[in-house]
Amino acid sequence: QVQLVESGGGLVQPGESLRLSCAASRSLFSIYAMGWYRQAPGKQRELVAAISSGSVTNYADSVKGRFTISRDNAKNTVYLQMNSLKPEDTAVYYCNAVLIVGAGRNDYWGQGTQVTVSS
Repeated sequence: QVQLVESGGGLVQPGESLRLSCAASRSLFSIYAMGWYRQAPGKQRELVAAISSGSVTNYADSVKGRFTISRDNAKNTVYLQMNSLKPEDTAVYYCNAVLIVGAGRNDYWGQGTQVTVSS
C-alpha cells in the first residue's frame, strides 16, 4: 500500500503559477508510476500528467508546454509545476500512485487539493 499527501493548491489569477506536491509513504522506486489527475465540477476525472519509475513523462494535450511533472526520489515526492494557469484549469487535483500486483494493478489516491484560477 501507499499513502499520498498532497499540498500546494490555492486561488490564483490567470497567468500565474502554482506548484503542487505529493508526498508518498514509500520509495518512489517501488511505485510503477505516479500522476496527477483533476476533476472539475460536473466533469469526469482526467489525467493531467504522469511520470514512471524510470522518469518517463506524459501530459494531457491541454497542459503541454505549461505544466511540468517531476520527482524527488530522496524526498519520495512528486511535483506538478503549473505555469500560465487558465480558468479552465480550475479543478480538484488528485495525486495517483500505481502499484503492480501480480498481473494487475492497484491505484491509490490522495485526498485532493483545490486549484482555482480566477480574476
